[in-house]
Amino acid sequence: MKIRIFDSAKFDLLDGFEFYERQQEGVGRYFLDSLYADIDSLALYAGIHPQKFAEFHWLVAKRFPYAIYYTVDDELVSVYAVMDCRQDPVSIEARLENERIRRWND
Repeated sequence: MKIRIFDSAKFDLLDGFEFYERQQEGVGRYFLDSLYADIDSLALYAGIHPQKFAEFHWLVAKRFPYAIYYTVDDELVSVYAVMDCRQDPVSIEARLENERIRRWND
């Protein structure tokens, strides 16, 4: 399967990198490596994760308290968001709804 990462998810990854890099040098790089490995696993395992909000599947990252929200259409996995699981679920759902509306209007 082909994986597409929308800019919104790339910005989420950058925010996470910056947060962890401020905690200790090098942890940001480890964060990115770990999250990209989880995203790469979607080439094999896309669609097996539960659907958390509407049509978005929810993959919980292995090493950090983050979740990857994605959809599957035929042979394309689209990653919309990579968000900290410690956020208010209502704000996560609102963000995903905004992503869905924005993509639908494109």
